[in-house]
Formats: sequence, structure tokens, C-alpha cells
Amino acid sequence: MILNAAQLCKLLHGELVGDGEKKIHGPSQIDKGRPGTVTFLANPKYEDHAYTTNASVLLVGREFVPKMPIQATLIKVDDVYGAMMFIVEKFSKNGTPQPGISDLAVTDPSCQFAPDVSIGAYSFIESECSIGSKSIIYPQVYIGHGTVIGTEVIIYPGVKIYPNTQIGDRCIIHANAVIGSDGFGYRPNEEGHYVKVNHVGIVIIEEDVEIGANTVIDRGTLSVTRIGKGTKIDNLVQIAHNVNIGDHTAIAAQAGIAGSSEIGKHVRIGGQVGIAGHIKIADRVEIQAQSGVHTGKFGEGARIFGYPAINYNDYLKSYAVFKQLPDYIKRIEALERQIASAKKEKE
Repeated sequence: MILNAAQLCKLLHGELVGDGEKKIHGPSQIDKGRPGTVTFLANPKYEDHAYTTNASVLLVGREFVPKMPIQATLIKVDDVYGAMMFIVEKFSKNGTPQPGISDLAVTDPSCQFAPDVSIGAYSFIESECSIGSKSIIYPQVYIGHGTVIGTEVIIYPGVKIYPNTQIGDRCIIHANAVIGSDGFGYRPNEEGHYVKVNHVGIVIIEEDVEIGANTVIDRGTLSVTRIGKGTKIDNLVQIAHNVNIGDHTAIAAQAGIAGSSEIGKHVRIGGQVGIAGHIKIADRVEIQAQSGVHTGKFGEGARIFGYPAINYNDYLKSYAVFKQLPDYIKRIEALERQIASAKKEKE
């Protein structure tokens, strides 16, 4: 897609300042702007880049007044971030696959596909699956028997979806994620050998969920592993069997949630957080990166940190003391020497 600055300005309902004929073929960062791209200035601390960027068009706020000449054509808008998101989405649609089923895809005759779905080459879709309108299945995706996929879902290359999974409307699943694998369920027998516990449950992913690359979500042992609507999950996250994640929760990379835990709504989980099994995390709890959570005894909206995790402010106070322990030890040893010396003088 190629637009000129005037056409882009019209789409954004903005105010044009400069040459409206400059051609745009995509977005760029302001400090790495290239001719033929559009960039943006929303944070004042990056204003210096506005005067040196090589981008052809620069989005700015309505109130922006340059302090020196700018080579780029300006488009003044009410919401700079919102306008840039619109542009990114507009140009990203260039590479969207067209509707249709590739001749190199394998699909069972019992499947039901909306007429406008896109299924890429070397994807394999087993029996009795259904895929809703405008959904896109990229190449080399496996979808197991009985899986139900809603409308406008995007599944990127290499994703593996085990049988009977349910995926809601407008979900996005990134490359090489695995949905519905068996959980880490074993029991030791009399000889101390681990015997596998069969998993016959499913995964339900509600609408507007995004799942990062190489993330794994295990199926329930007997029932359901559920991901609530609007939840966003980063790359390399492990969600174990029977976990229930509430709506609009955000989970950063390399976090791990053990089996049968319940995560509330609007929870924020930092990178590399570990959450023990069979505990319940209240709504709106914020867990700082690399924390280890072994109890659910934190109220709604709590901020927690550390290993094992405690109240966020308590952790910061404790850590401030911890950093001074070497100095405290020296001072204590000096006091002990003084006390010992005083005792000798009395003797």
C-alpha cells in the first residue's frame, strides 16, 4: 500500500503542515526514520529526533509548535498514539492472506469452514472442526479433532492445537504455541516409578485473547483450563492443567503458573514469575518480575514482590535493609569488640 501525506491526513482527520504529495509505504521509529515512512512524536523527551528524522511524515499533537525547521511533513492529530496504531494496522494488512484453502492444506470433509476463512499450505485440520468467518490459519498449523474456532481469529505458523479446544472470537495465537497438551500429572507407584495420569479435559480460550510465541497451555485433567476474555499472554509462558485465568489479565514472558491455580481478573504478572499450584490470586493483584508466589493470602489490588513474595512496599523496605547487612555486620562486630574491651578493663 502506498499513500501520500494528504491522503493519510484525511484518513486521520488531521491538519496537514507541509508537502501533501510525499509518498508513504509504511511506519518507522522516529530515531530510525527512513524516507517514505511515517513516524510519530508523542513523548516530549524525543522531540530532538523530530528535527533530525529522515521519515517523510511526522505525526504530532494539535498543540505542537516546532522550535526549529523540520524536514518532514507534519500531520497534527488529537491522539498521536491512536493515530499511529491506526497506521500500523492499515499497513500491516498488506501481508494478510486472502480467503481460501490452500491446495497444500489437509482438511477433513466433516469440518465446517466459513466461506471467507484463509487456510495456509501444509496446515492439517482433523475431523469435525469448525472455523468462523474471516479467521486466518497460517501455514503449518495443526488443529485437532473437534476444535471450535470463532470469527476473526489469527493463528500463526507452527501452532499446535490439541483436540476439542475452544477458541473465541478475535483471538491471536502466535507461532509455535501449543494449546491443549497434557499437564505434568504423574503419581508414584509402590516401586517409586512415576505413572502417567491421563488428561481428558480441554482448553477454553475466550474472546479477544492474545497468546505469545512458544507459550504452552495444558488441558485440564478431567475438566477445563480456561483463559478469560481479553487476557494477554506473552511469549514462553507455561500455564498448567486446570488453571483458571480471569478476564483482562496480563502475563509477561517466562512466567509459570502451576496446576489448579485460579488467577483473578485484571491481574498483572511480571516476567519470570512463578505461581504455585492450588492457590487463588485475587482480582487486580500486581506481581513484580521474578517473584515466587506460594500463597493466595493477598487482598484485591495487592502489589507483591520477592521470593517468596510479600507486600511490595514491605519488600522494598526489607531489601533496603538487606543491602546494608555487610555494613551492619561490621558495626555490630565493632560494638562487640568495644564491649569485650570494656569488660576486660573492668576486670
